[in-house]
Amino acid sequence: MSTTNVITLASLRISEANPNHHLWNNNGTWFLHYTVYPTAFTKERIRRSLGTKDVNQARERRDQFFAHLAKQSSAPAALPGQAAVA
Repeated sequence: MSTTNVITLASLRISEANPNHHLWNNNGTWFLHYTVYPTAFTKERIRRSLGTKDVNQARERRDQFFAHLAKQSSAPAALPGQAAVA
């Protein structure tokens, strides 16, 4: 019996010259815009509403989202038959 373990790591590119990197304004509401790669051959663009019209609040929410994503990707993966460590 063969078991395949898949580990997903987040890679994040941020332009320091652009404080609104990964942000998109759609008719006054700020969205988070990023790309994920579910397989080596595919990509998916994600847009999530940040629920605010304030650019500073949008930046904070973007930063919180990416901090959460980084924390998730650095958590140890569970082996088959074991519980993940939180």
